[in-house]
Formats: sequence, C-alpha cells, structure tokens
Amino acid sequence: MRSTPRRRATATGALIATAAVIAVGLQAGGPAAAAPAQSPAAAQPGKASPGALPAALTPAQRAELIRERSAVTAATAGELGLGAREKLVVRDVARDRDGTVHTRYERTYSGLPVLGGDLVVSETRSGRTSSVAKASKTALKGVGTSARIAPSAAEKQAVGRAKAAGSTRAEAERAPRRVVWLATGGKPVLAYETVVGGLQDDGTPNELHVVTDAATGKKIHEWQAVHNGTGNTQYSGQVTLGSTPSGSSFNLTDGGRGNHRTYNLNRGTSGTGTLFSGPDDVWGDGQPSTAETAGADAAYGAGLTWDYLKNVHGRNGIKGDGVGAYSRVHYGNNYVNAFWTDSCFCMTYGDGAGNAKPLTSIDVAAHEMTHGLTSATAKLVYSGESGGLNEATSDIFAAAVEFHAANGQDLGDYLVGEKIDIRGNGTPLRYMDKPSKDGSSKDYWYSGIGGVDVHYSSGPANHWFYLLSEGSGAKTLNGVNYDSPTSDGLPVTGIGREKAALIWYKALTTKFTSTTNYAGARTGTIAVATELYGAGSPEVKSVTDAWAGVNVGARPGGGNPGPSFENTADVAIPDNGAAVNSPVTVTGVAGNAPSTLQAEVDIIHTWRGDLAVDLVAPDGTVYPLKPVSSGDSADNVQETYTVNASSEVANGVWQLRAQDRAARDTGYINNIKLTF
Repeated sequence: MRSTPRRRATATGALIATAAVIAVGLQAGGPAAAAPAQSPAAAQPGKASPGALPAALTPAQRAELIRERSAVTAATAGELGLGAREKLVVRDVARDRDGTVHTRYERTYSGLPVLGGDLVVSETRSGRTSSVAKASKTALKGVGTSARIAPSAAEKQAVGRAKAAGSTRAEAERAPRRVVWLATGGKPVLAYETVVGGLQDDGTPNELHVVTDAATGKKIHEWQAVHNGTGNTQYSGQVTLGSTPSGSSFNLTDGGRGNHRTYNLNRGTSGTGTLFSGPDDVWGDGQPSTAETAGADAAYGAGLTWDYLKNVHGRNGIKGDGVGAYSRVHYGNNYVNAFWTDSCFCMTYGDGAGNAKPLTSIDVAAHEMTHGLTSATAKLVYSGESGGLNEATSDIFAAAVEFHAANGQDLGDYLVGEKIDIRGNGTPLRYMDKPSKDGSSKDYWYSGIGGVDVHYSSGPANHWFYLLSEGSGAKTLNGVNYDSPTSDGLPVTGIGREKAALIWYKALTTKFTSTTNYAGARTGTIAVATELYGAGSPEVKSVTDAWAGVNVGARPGGGNPGPSFENTADVAIPDNGAAVNSPVTVTGVAGNAPSTLQAEVDIIHTWRGDLAVDLVAPDGTVYPLKPVSSGDSADNVQETYTVNASSEVANGVWQLRAQDRAARDTGYINNIKLTF
C-alpha cells in the first residue's frame, strides 16, 4: 500500500452543485456484465417484441416472486460459483411478458453485507439462466472478518469528513457496521460503514455514508444518500388531485395511489409536519403565499409519476409494492432545494428564494421520485460515472413524466427545472439537447468524467436520451428550440421518446447494477434494444449511434454491426511488473482489418495512470492505446479506442497488452472486445 493513498475526492450531490438540490444516492465505476441478449421472436418492424416488454405485477405477485426466489438462493449461489461463506438475499424482481424473470440480489460474506456485491440474474420461463449482470466480477477470497481498528475510530473519521464538507450538527446516525467493500472492483477488504446525520451546509438533511478500511483506518469511499431532487397549482393550473374524506373534512391522502400523503412542514426542518386537510376538496389558489398551493403542486407531481410508472411500465409504485411515498412542502425558510430521502421514503421541497418559487414543478417532483426508483432497482452509487448515470436517470424520467402528463400549463420539454427559475434569469437548470449550455455540464464522455460533480457528469447520458428520442440537428418541439450536435459530427436518427424511455427503464431494472458506468450503460441499453426490437433493427442502430454521438463506443462501419471477437477471461496485472496479454483470436474475416477497428477495453485497476496499454496485431505490430500518466489517479480503464489497422491481415491472434509501470496499485484485464 502507498503511504498516502492516491485517490481523488468524491463530491456529494444536489440538483445543482451549489444553489439547489435535485440529487440522489450512491455509486462508483465498473460496467454491467450483462451478456447481449439474442433477438426474441420476431416483432413487427418498429414495434417492440410483446414478450420482451415489462409485465405489470401486482404487489401480491411481486411478493410471491420474491418468496419463490428467496427459497432457492442457496442453489442460485451454487450455480453462480459463489463461495461457501457467501449468501444471496433477494432485493427486487421484475418479469417480462414472456415469463423471463429478472431477480436482483444483494450478497453477504460471513454474514456481513457486501457493498458492490449486487447482481441481477435473468431466467427464462423454463428456468434457464439467460444473463447475469454483476456489480463486480472480483471473487471474494481471503477476506478477514476481524477488524484491527475500533469502530470509534471509523466514527470519528466519518464525522470529521462531514464537518470538513461544511455540515452542521454532524453526528453519527448509527454505530459503524462492519461490511465487505467491493464496489470499486479492486481487492475486497473488511471495512466499516458509518452514516453521519445532522444537516449539510445549506440546511439539507445529512445522510453521509463513509467507508473506512478496518485494517488501516483509511477512508475508502463516501457518498451522500439524501437525493437532492381539485388543486389550484402554481405551475400546472387547475388539476384533479387524489384526496380522502375524513368526517366532514378532506385531507391530501391519495387512496388510489398507495395512500400517498402530502404534509406541510410550515418552515420546519424535521418530522413529517401536518397532513394537509380542509373543509372542502379544493386545494390552493395558485399563489405561493397560500400554503395549500405548494401542497397541490407536490401532490399532483407525485400522482403523475405514479401514473406514468404504472400505466407505461406496469410498475405499481416506486418499489413495485403498491405503497405510496409521501411529500413534505414548505421546508425551511428561503430554502432553494428539493430532495429525496430513502430512509423516510419521502420527497421534501423548499420554497425557493423569497419563499416565492417552491421547487414543486412536475419535472422536479418526477426527478426526486425517480431517485427512489433508482434506489429500489439498480441502486447506482452516487459518485463517479455511476453517480452521473443516477442523476441522468432522474432527468430522463422527469422529461418522460412531463411529456406523458400533457399538461397545458407545463408542456413537455427536454429542459430541467425551467419553471422554478432557480438562477433568477429565466433559464432552466439543465439542457438535454446540449448539456454544456448550462455552463458546467458535459456534452460528451471522456476518460476523466468520473471525477466531475455528478450533476455535470450526467450530461452525456441526458444528451444520449435526447438524441435517441428526437435525433440530432435543429428542431422545435412544444415551442422550444433545440439543436443537438454529436461528438463525431454524424447524424443520429431518433426513435421517439416512448421507445427511448422504455429502453432506459428496462436497462435500469434488469441490466444495471450499483457500479454500472457509461460503458456498462451502453452495453445494457443495446442488450435491451436487441431484446425488444431485434439485433438488426433500426432501434438497435440508433441506440448505438446515439452512444457514439456522445463519445461512448463507436458506430460500426457502414452503419451495420461488424463481426466482434472478445476475451472475457480475467488476466492479473502484476504490480510494477512484466507486461501481460489477453489474446483474441479472429477468424472468418476476409482481407485486412478496417481503418476504424474498435478496441473496447475494460481493465479494473486502481490509479490507472500506472498503466501502459497497447493493441498488438498478429504480426507483432504495436498500436499504442494508452500511455502511462503519473497524475491520472482515477480507477479503471474502460474505453473504446479506434485503431487504423488497415495494413494488418484481420485473421489471427491479436493481443491486448497491459503493463503496470509504478508501485503499489494492482488490477486485472477484465475484458477485451474487437469489432471489425
């Protein structure tokens, strides 16, 4: 181990990094290991295969599936080759209409939770395993279960981290618990996880998770788990709300949507506040000075999100269990934030600057509740690339819900937070067609994007969703002008927002894991598009082209998928040692390799700057892919390189060569894929 760890700091989350909070909870790097699915029974061109669509599950059906899968976890662990000290715990299930069941598991080791050990197993109706997506492929071997440092030391470190970030009233919310840390793909270690409560620097409740090495006392990782996220409403006009009569009065309890309740905190910052109630079933007058108005907006947004998930994707509530969350409005004084909290399963909204712009618009409400959906499914860790994908997921479904609502006062758009005007200049917080228009978000993926605040590293995924939905170039939709460029300057043909949202939803619920990064998101969405529309479909091509348009992977030559060859066997890379090779045998390709040979590299390695990576042709010609870079402290090399190999005969044994040229960090080649 290095005497001082060379690791970058991770940022905690907010709707924007400083002024407001539409945030989420946890994440780190590592691709989903989902195998590309084969084309299902043929569907009509342009229509999803009916069998591959998500099936609607009642809460009782979901509970029964969980019971069934829980009864055979030991057998499943054996089939997956897990060790005797490892056990699986069912966390969630989803089912396709053809009977395929996707079971999401957490893992334990000697009874300890394994952070980053989650996985998804997909089984056909006949019981055959069709794919397995793992958050980490690292085997749990040689993990000690006796800590060398006391829990109090971990607690002191965690509280100190919170205070250093500006938190007030920072205090341990619960005693540190022992866990096995696996989330960053390196060697598994025994650790403590401490949760710090109190308040963040802007008054948002604090739920900071700090992971401490139980042998050395060094901080391994941290993330923020508070996800900063007839009614006469302020933003949506007069709408219908779900309410419940109580004697001679009414209250804002939506019996048709899991008994979702809306509470008034009345400037408080703790507790649930008071359930909105009144003598009639009319809520608010459209003015922010009337307390009921923000309650009406929040209740309306919650109802729209529930309806969208149920009517479009067959999901009965955020967790799929038919239970509604609850909303709290009028948090604090002049509080310019909104946030989701897993521990209370609730949304909380401030009233904005001057208490005149509550953060209760449709897209903000949908954004916050989608953080709950992500937590209930993929549980994307809220840092690194997975944190950007977590944040983008909330923006994606915020747009989807807003369009689906078709509210005449708040028409659907690809803008985030345009109604709440946090900046006070009439501009939205984020733009999905060209994210950089907000001044901070990134339009395209690049190798260091995992070190950027998650609200800005979400840009490439937001951009991908817009490109896939509407295509590149200039257009006007619902009165908003868009002009979406691509990183390679080539056009992308949109497939429609409904298809794009379906693909992302199914990837989130059946392919993504807690450590999915951009490369893994590409793999998962292409697999889902293949299941839904077939391998050679225009939809798969557009999904692939849209990722290429944000610099994640490349377009196959000529617009058609070229033959691919890969080696998925792990190859250990010795610390500061000799070069190692992962061979790929190419056969059946006539003539020479193309000038746009795609080398998709997946290397799990801490401090990736230590690595030199090359592609070696069958005749020994070396094509450098990545040089040593002593200042690059990020983890893992997960990138697709384009190589002009047109002078090489395609057939033969190609080699991915990797060498660690500095001491104290290790890893392995996880996968190399060549596409001709």
